[in-house]
Parts: sequence; structure tokens; C-alpha cells
Amino acid sequence: MLELRPNCECCDRDLPPDSADARICTFECTFCADCVDNVLQGVCPNCGGNFVARPIRPASKLGKNPPSQKRVFNPDCRKN
Repeated sequence: MLELRPNCECCDRDLPPDSADARICTFECTFCADCVDNVLQGVCPNCGGNFVARPIRPASKLGKNPPSQKRVFNPDCRKN
């Protein structure tokens, strides 16, 4: 099951479970669409893979399957 990480790893922008701006790679590295398009040029800085839109978990399923609360932030991604 996807972790649904709560933020962009590059700019630390909040990405709630229903965010249409969340992007993930195959390892669930999570970034906002703006960072993926304008900073990372569509390539994950952690694994070198591509990104897809993160699926939105229905609100009715969040109670039993909550999103992750662990924030991952690496401001150095903007220097690559």
C-alpha cells in the first residue's frame, strides 16, 4: 500500500492525501508537480526514475489506511 507521504521532498510543500499535485517514483519518493517539472526535469534525484501522478486514496479509506506522517525533506535537491 502506498505511504502517501505528506510533503514534497524538494521544497517541503504540503501534499495532502487528496492533492492532485503530488508525484511519485517507483520507490514512492514524493515531490510536487512544480518541482518535478521545473527543478528535477522529470527525473527522480534519489533513484533516477521517472514520475507519475500519485493516486488519490478515497477519504472513506483514510481512517483504516491513514497517510504517512513522516516528512522527508532534502533542500539540496534544488542544487542538482
